[in-house]
Amino acid sequence: MPTRNNKTGLLIPAYNEQASLGDLLDEIQVHLPGWPVIVVSDGSHDLTAALARSRGAVVLDLPCNLGVGGAVQAGFQFALDQGFDRIIRLDGDGQHPPEEVPKLIEAMDREDVDLVVGSRFGIEQECISTRARYAGIKVLAWFLSRICHCRITDPTSGFWLVNRRLMTYFAYDYPSDYPEPEALALLRRQGYEMKEAFVRFRPRHAGHSTIRTWGTIYFAFKVGLALLVDRVRPINTLYAKNGGIHIR
Repeated sequence: MPTRNNKTGLLIPAYNEQASLGDLLDEIQVHLPGWPVIVVSDGSHDLTAALARSRGAVVLDLPCNLGVGGAVQAGFQFALDQGFDRIIRLDGDGQHPPEEVPKLIEAMDREDVDLVVGSRFGIEQECISTRARYAGIKVLAWFLSRICHCRITDPTSGFWLVNRRLMTYFAYDYPSDYPEPEALALLRRQGYEMKEAFVRFRPRHAGHSTIRTWGTIYFAFKVGLALLVDRVRPINTLYAKNGGIHIR
């Protein structure tokens, strides 16, 4: 599926995003013309899949809802099979502007890293829906930064650039449910390197976040527990980079 001159593709997991996906795909055609686009319709029961096909995207139409982790992992598996070298992940709700993608590309070209995370912190505009969510992200960022031994400011961001090496690992092992913070901890223990790039976010085009005020508290507790459990998991040497880094 990659074009001859472009083995970097765009991966968009989407669940019932017909209200916002069309505008996002139109923006991609303006700012990233000719880039291959993979939309993973995660068991959507609206027109998400049909709308994506009408805009020229390749669609993985999952028969049931796996959650964002399962949808992203399916996309990584497909991208590997199709020969992509790098994948940009954007959310289907329109929060990640396509014109910000070059910042992630520049950061990976400049640094020897396997993942670049687009962070909404570090610029003037910080797009956070509620104070509870903002506080939860900050606490989680502090915790992750210490256990991963690197600076992490936006652990819930899904605006990612992943190289093929890390994509291979994530195609084999990727967290489900709310995967981003757990995935950051996993990749660091496996020896992969990451960096953040400060980018602009914006509010959702339509709909509401699945994480509300009480959901933020539950989310922080669940992720914190998962990160603690992960500390005792053995390194998977088959997919570890350079034997893995045993971070405790």
